[in-house]
Amino acid sequence: MPSVCLYFQVHQPERLRRYSVFDAEANYFDPARNAEILRKVAAKCYLPATQVLLEQINRHDGAFRVAFSLTGTIIEQFQQYAPDVIDRFRKLAETGCVEFLAETANHSLAFLYSRDEFMEQVEIHADLVDRLFNQRPTVFRNTELIYNNDLAAAAAEMGFRGVIAEGADGPLNQRTPNNVYRPPHGDIGILLKNYKLSDDIAFRFSNTNWAEYPLTAAKMARWIHQLGTCPEGQQPPPGPAAERPAQLCNLFMDFETFGEHQWSETGIFEFLREFPKAVLETGDTFMVPTEAVDAYPPDDVYDCPQMTSWADSERDLSAWVGNAMQSSALHELYRLGQRIKEAESEQLLALWRRLTTSDHFYYMATKYHGDAAVHDYFSPYQSPYDAYINFMNVLDNLRARVEAAAPAEKLAAE
Repeated sequence: MPSVCLYFQVHQPERLRRYSVFDAEANYFDPARNAEILRKVAAKCYLPATQVLLEQINRHDGAFRVAFSLTGTIIEQFQQYAPDVIDRFRKLAETGCVEFLAETANHSLAFLYSRDEFMEQVEIHADLVDRLFNQRPTVFRNTELIYNNDLAAAAAEMGFRGVIAEGADGPLNQRTPNNVYRPPHGDIGILLKNYKLSDDIAFRFSNTNWAEYPLTAAKMARWIHQLGTCPEGQQPPPGPAAERPAQLCNLFMDFETFGEHQWSETGIFEFLREFPKAVLETGDTFMVPTEAVDAYPPDDVYDCPQMTSWADSERDLSAWVGNAMQSSALHELYRLGQRIKEAESEQLLALWRRLTTSDHFYYMATKYHGDAAVHDYFSPYQSPYDAYINFMNVLDNLRARVEAAAPAEKLAAE
């Protein structure tokens, strides 16, 4: 009988205001627009969905359990624009049935460009979660589920007991994503997203052309239960856990699935409300990530030397580093970050970190077909080129401010 590990990512970027090359404004962000969007999504998703979860946790006396990763970026916006959402997450934390995961504080790509900055942002985020919810995270989730063997080793070195990754087909090599794995190096459990079943909820739920439409809670619970069963009369095969019936079903998705990406009219809240009961009635259980890695010691290796993510059809890094604009912006950004640290300006460092959020580079993607439609849906710009120009105008202004603040001898040494 598999346990369901249900995890939600909660994130909204801070959108930049329109910034021309002639602009000298020190505030690069658009607080009015960010507040409008956050409050809209709070009303459509965050408040009703957290209320459903709270009701179901209470209804099932703790048998229903979920996990969240709230980016530092959205926590700061909640505190400014929607403090009632923070209060709701605190109530969830108080139930003892909700785990909060660690990630980079600014939802950044720092692991790819600066390991020191990466570790600093992870520590900042863990401190924030600890202060708000009285939990020190023990499982790590990197931005956009970006993962490889080095990421697992870094998470283990930082003391995490588990790390979350995409159940990418290549590294799995026809094995199941429904068990706990270990990396080639490092003592840490790896939880892999079952992307098919996760995407059935997150992307296909309201698709009337989908062969399985409509998706009910009972149907999803049945699919999950079947992962952990053998054909009648057969015994589980010997050998590594990867060859046995599922231990887990890891359903990982954006929390905005509920009410924002899948509107209330689709029945998505009814699905969420009925799902815990449907799963528990099959005899299956719910676990949060730390419970999963503690309950199932890994006995098979997930060897993933290449970078994977949970984005787009390729599930690689092309959503953020797939073209010359993205590469240029990212390299210039992280080069400037080193200068800012040398200038020892906490104000400029905090501002720079807000620019490291991965969404700024996602908007610059020049993708095609279905992936392009997804990028266009989330982007506030008319084109990837507009996104690049706007971001680089901001970065040029920040560079001028840094050069004015940095000690001249340090800049000359470069």
